[in-house]
Amino acid sequence: MVYYAGVDLGATNVRAAVGDDDGTTIGVSRNETPRGPTGIDVTEGVLRTFREACDDAGIEPTWIEAAGIGSIGPFDLAEGAVIDPANLPDSIDRIPLTGPIEKLIDSEEVYLHNDTNAGVIGERFHADRNPDDMVYITISSGIGAGVCCDGEILDGWDGNAGEVGHTVVDPRGRLTCGCGHDGHWEAYCSGNGIPEYTRLLAEDDPTIETSLPLEDPAFTARDVFELAGEDELADYTIEQLVHWNALGVTNVVQSFAPLVVSFGGAVALYNEKLVVDPIRERVSEMLLNNVPEFRVTDHGDDVVLEGALASAMTGGTGDRRKFTT
Repeated sequence: MVYYAGVDLGATNVRAAVGDDDGTTIGVSRNETPRGPTGIDVTEGVLRTFREACDDAGIEPTWIEAAGIGSIGPFDLAEGAVIDPANLPDSIDRIPLTGPIEKLIDSEEVYLHNDTNAGVIGERFHADRNPDDMVYITISSGIGAGVCCDGEILDGWDGNAGEVGHTVVDPRGRLTCGCGHDGHWEAYCSGNGIPEYTRLLAEDDPTIETSLPLEDPAFTARDVFELAGEDELADYTIEQLVHWNALGVTNVVQSFAPLVVSFGGAVALYNEKLVVDPIRERVSEMLLNNVPEFRVTDHGDDVVLEGALASAMTGGTGDRRKFTT
């Protein structure tokens, strides 16, 4: 029997899964992502979660043939480490990943991807057609894309390809992104950006009536979507989000000409009619390229973990034709 493992390292949770030689998941584990004080503490949390998934599967870590990792970035891909992650405490400057896992499973077959690339690997592996040209876009606390073009996953030389949330959609740069730069798609349309954008729209037109708790520090994107159809400012914000999302998605489709665009992330998954349906309508009117199929992932919050496991089984590609066991 051959075994594989996948790891999903997020800013909130770290999860691991073990699969057998036909891809069936036989062991899982989930823990909160350690908040430091150092990156080594996060690494140890990943290893602990990995071991727990092996225990759940009833196997030893050294029985694992290969492992895939989908992780927050940015990366130093040559060292197999996360460098200065934006959504973890500042004391965490480097999180070693591939080396410690290689040692744990006694194998050099460990594949590290950013989380959106793990997402597109998972989508491709489980797709009916296993398409060679597809994109996975996450609209969540941040925005990013995993790209498969001509059958190749575009990791980039440093593992940081696909950071489309940091493309400029607003040349006026009215909002500053969490990365410190102005006008980025993520600053307007991510879960973290929507509250500030809503406040900006309220300042632009004080006559818009609203019951949104704009001054409450706990005000979130969820508040905006929950009042859709009932609140003038919420509706106006959602209308403007459609504009920026359409620009961002059009740029991605025009750049890579995918056959399929799959959406994930909390903002898209839980608000499909308000977020994804309008993208379908608007982007189709803005393209020179052929219009791809727009869909929402069937794997929900598990898409990155599924992709990490699929990466292990296919040598980092997500191509079922390379799954030969």
